Amino acid sequence: MLRYTLTRFLSLCLSLAVASVVIFFAIEVLPGDPASIMLGVNAQPDTLAALRTELGLDQPMVARYFAWVTGLLQGDFGISYTYRTPVAQMIADRLAVSLPLALFSLALTVVIAFPVGIWAASRRGSVSDVSIMGLTQLGVAIPNFWFAMLMVLVFAINLQWFSAGGFAGWDAGLLAVLKSLTLPAIALALPQASILARVMRSALLDTLSEDFIRTARAKGLTRRQALWRHALRNALIPVLTIIGMQFSFLLAGGIIIENVFYLPGLGRLIFQAISARDLVVVESVVMLLVFAVILVNFLVELAYAAVDPRLRAR
Repeated sequence: MLRYTLTRFLSLCLSLAVASVVIFFAIEVLPGDPASIMLGVNAQPDTLAALRTELGLDQPMVARYFAWVTGLLQGDFGISYTYRTPVAQMIADRLAVSLPLALFSLALTVVIAFPVGIWAASRRGSVSDVSIMGLTQLGVAIPNFWFAMLMVLVFAINLQWFSAGGFAGWDAGLLAVLKSLTLPAIALALPQASILARVMRSALLDTLSEDFIRTARAKGLTRRQALWRHALRNALIPVLTIIGMQFSFLLAGGIIIENVFYLPGLGRLIFQAISARDLVVVESVVMLLVFAVILVNFLVELAYAAVDPRLRAR
């Protein structure tokens, strides 16, 4: 297990190194000068030159890359061109919204998808199975931003159970935070729970058709006992893959939902930074999100090895 973990960790480090090169140079070559955007079209050339020197934009691109990477390794994400504040502080403030939202959404996804998928697989071909598959197909097809606006209309405007948007802040208490994140989390979780439920059902049905399940049934186990004792554990590998991908999506892909509910998360920060050509913010946030994706995949692979010991010998 230790050798397997070290191999995967080296793969993680190599992936991060490659990703840092791609992210930095892909963003740096985009058209637009941050100094010109900050000072406007009527800025004097000497003023532009002075600002470019202050921001370090007069340095060669390779030198700026190594300075950026060195800062990342030391926990220094640089200073925002637009806000003139440390990028690390900006990310920490926004992550205090996006991370709980992603975890809340993922928890709702798992809580909904697991029992629904298991129920459908245990009653294959029944009315409940067909109904569940129809509902999950509908959940995948409905755009989450449309569902979010529908919930705002029903639960915030008509029933007034929740606020229409905004974030209460951690100073207001845990219940106030959960209330602020409930509607966005449900909007994000609906399509993800539908996808995960379908994957769970499919993985369980494939596992239930394996020879070892037939052997277990021949030894006297009922279909329900075989499902819970043997099939569920062996069906978790594709499910864990989807959960890892979904967490990465929920953390990085909530920009539309954050804008619908006016949440000050990472999605809105990236959108605002791109609009202002704030390169250091865009590069740092994207790199952080890539790190989160790669780290989640690393943890999922370790979970694979825990679920299926055969993978450790590969």
